[in-house]
Amino acid sequence: MNSWHLKRAVHSLRGGALIAYPTESVFGLGCDPYNRDAVDRVLAVKRRPAGRGLILLGSEISQFAPFLAGVDRATRDMMEATWPGPVTWVVPCTASVPAWLRASDDTVALRVTAHPLAASLCQLFGDAVVSTSANLRGRPPARSALQVRLRLKATRLGYILPGATGGSRRPSEIRDARTRAVLRAGGAMVAVKE
Repeated sequence: MNSWHLKRAVHSLRGGALIAYPTESVFGLGCDPYNRDAVDRVLAVKRRPAGRGLILLGSEISQFAPFLAGVDRATRDMMEATWPGPVTWVVPCTASVPAWLRASDDTVALRVTAHPLAASLCQLFGDAVVSTSANLRGRPPARSALQVRLRLKATRLGYILPGATGGSRRPSEIRDARTRAVLRAGGAMVAVKE
């Protein structure tokens, strides 16, 4: 991947813009998680209630240090065993988690990506980014830059990072770090204990 594209995407993130980028299965819609206005714009584009929460995508676990302060060592080891990879973990919020990133149950969702381009984006940005599928709520997710343009044509994006998705047809699994329950497996919402 041309580093110019990554630099342009990071410049857009730092400027408060929304970007789209490839992940393991779909194109993600993201922003700087510490920019409240940008997060509010992501929620507006998605027509997603703030209380549903958002996923933060990182390139390494150290980017989640402020979010993991309340997670015990055994749970953290279990999380680290699935990363990098398409497993998202819902963890209890610490005091340092901004209100606009919190789900209504006072949690935040985290994933260390295995997608090389998404990981490079987070690495160059120097932090995690918001990651939700680049589509309107209830519509099919975008799996290419062209589909992002078509599905979000009314949305002002700062940049669409070109590249291929990882090829997975299933969204990331979501697990609850507090209960070990699988909340989403293969796109279906479930409440099954491991």
